[in-house]
Amino acid sequence: MLKIWRRLKFLANIKKSIPFLLKFFKSSEVSFNKKFLSVLLMIGYLLFPWDLIPDFLIFIGLVDDVAVLAFILQQIVKMAPESLKEEFQLN
Repeated sequence: MLKIWRRLKFLANIKKSIPFLLKFFKSSEVSFNKKFLSVLLMIGYLLFPWDLIPDFLIFIGLVDDVAVLAFILQQIVKMAPESLKEEFQLN
């Protein structure tokens, strides 16, 4: 449970998330397939942003968008090599 909380807290901190993502995509330790899958998930969400809760319900409508984004970023963190997770304290 602590591990999940730490990762969600990390994902909420944009100052750490962006450098992590840049290193993830530049890393030679990450296979092409994992990078491709990550990009595919992000593009898929951008192309098909179906909402469970409509966005005109201001705050509540953004909850499902944030949840999907957090899920995608969580999957990227899971695919990251241990060295990258240790560098950003995600273990």
